[in-house]
Amino acid sequence: MNRINLFRNTEVRSNRARRESVAWGRFNFDKTTSTLVFAATLIVCSIAAGCSSEKPQPASSNNQPAMTQPVPPVTTPATPAPPMTQASAKPVRKKTARRAPATVTYADKASGVSFQYPRRYGLKTGEAADELLSSDAVAMNFAQPGGVAIAAVAVPESAYPKSDLGAAFFDVSVNKALTEEQCGEFPGTKPAVAADSTTSADPASAVKPAKLMIGEMELQSSESLASQGTREEASKFYHVFENGACYEFALKVATTGVETEGGKPVDREEIFEKLEKILATVKIGRVPEVTEKTAPDATPSTMPAAPAQ
Repeated sequence: MNRINLFRNTEVRSNRARRESVAWGRFNFDKTTSTLVFAATLIVCSIAAGCSSEKPQPASSNNQPAMTQPVPPVTTPATPAPPMTQASAKPVRKKTARRAPATVTYADKASGVSFQYPRRYGLKTGEAADELLSSDAVAMNFAQPGGVAIAAVAVPESAYPKSDLGAAFFDVSVNKALTEEQCGEFPGTKPAVAADSTTSADPASAVKPAKLMIGEMELQSSESLASQGTREEASKFYHVFENGACYEFALKVATTGVETEGGKPVDREEIFEKLEKILATVKIGRVPEVTEKTAPDATPSTMPAAPAQ
C-alpha cells in the first residue's frame, strides 16, 4: 500500500514538474518572443523614421516659405539723340595762329629779277633805292655810265646795337648801254667825296675779277674797299649779262669806326655772309625787249618764300 502511494506520489510529482517545466518554457518563450517583437518593432520604427526623414517632404502651402521671383532689371529708355546736322558732323579744328614767313620774295617783271630776303630787313625800290646808293662812296661799278638802281635791301641797325655799323645792304642795278664784254669789266672805285675841308678821301683799291656760279648764271665778281677818315666801306660786286643788259648785284658794309659805350666793332664778314644768302636766291627771267632806257617800275611781291640758303 505504501508502495503504491509512493509511486503515485512520485508520478504526481513528476507530472507536476513536467507541467511546471512546460509552463516555465512557455513563460520563457513568451517573454523572449515579446522581447524580440519589441526589439523588432523598435528597429522597424527607427528605419521607418530614418526613411521618412530622407524622403522629400511634400510641399505645403502653409509651411513653405514664399519664393522671391527674380525681378527683371528695369531699363530706362534711352533719350533719342538729336539729329546731327552737317555742321556738327565735322570735327572742330583748333585755330592756330599762323606765323609770318621768315623771308619775302621780291620780283620785278620789267627787269625779270627776283630774289628772297629776310622779312625784318628793309626793302627800297625805284627812287628810294637810287637815293640809298648815291649816298655811298661807290654807288655802282659799271664800266660806263647809265646804270639804274632797281631795288635795295638794308640790314636794320637794330640787328647790331651799340656797334660801329654805319650801313649794310644788298642792291640790284641794271645798265642797258653796255655790251657783254663791257659788262665783265670793273673800273674800280671812285675816290670818296670829302664831307668837309678837314677830311680827305683815300683812293679805293680794286681786286681782280673772279667768277661765281649761281644756278646756271655765271657772274663776274670784284671786291673793293674805300675809306674816308675812320669810315670804311667794303663792297663786293657781281655782274652778269642777261636779256641784252648788264645786271649788277652789290653787297656793301660800311663801318664808322666809332662804337657807343658798351658796344664793340661789328664783324664785317658775318654781315657779308647774310647778304650772300640773298645773292644766292637771285634769278633773272626773260623779259620783252624795251627800247626806252628808263628805269622800269619795280613791283615787289610779298609772297612767302623758303628761307634763303
